[in-house]
Amino acid sequence: MKNIEVEVRSFITKDQYEKLISFFKENAKFINEDYQETYYFDTKEDLRIQRNNFFSKIWLKKGEIHDNWREEIEIKFNRNDFEKLENLFISLGLKVQIKWFRKRHTFEWQDTKVCLDYTKGYGYIIEVEKLCSEKEKENILKVIQQQMQNIGISLTPKEEFDKKYQYYKKNWRKLGG
Repeated sequence: MKNIEVEVRSFITKDQYEKLISFFKENAKFINEDYQETYYFDTKEDLRIQRNNFFSKIWLKKGEIHDNWREEIEIKFNRNDFEKLENLFISLGLKVQIKWFRKRHTFEWQDTKVCLDYTKGYGYIIEVEKLCSEKEKENILKVIQQQMQNIGISLTPKEEFDKKYQYYKKNWRKLGG
């Protein structure tokens, strides 16, 4: 069963973001351009809801945020059901812990998913990811790390992501609007 998301990510500059969009438009399959609103809830596990241009979803990522691989459970809904999903979790006593507002370009490149993101108040990021089985995760991680090197992007250390995430978490209301 392919329910493990293996992912590497890096902060990039606006210039790198624009160059990478051009690179992938020429060298990869363009999947879509999307706008996403994502709400993280105050739960022990990483529980989120999202509304994008196409649908709404609930999803749970097991493990720690910014780990290289995590089990992922995702359930899609009609795009217009987002407020119902939010109301459901709030009615259960959960609170929205953080909100993200992101523009995303998604590509398929060398059998992996590449996302180029601009998140309001957080910055520019590239994510390279692939779903796989538990036994494939270490090999897939090596492959996608090499892909990042091949396009000249250094991996941002997990500690830097954690630090910036904690800052955004405390300040998202003024940073993300």
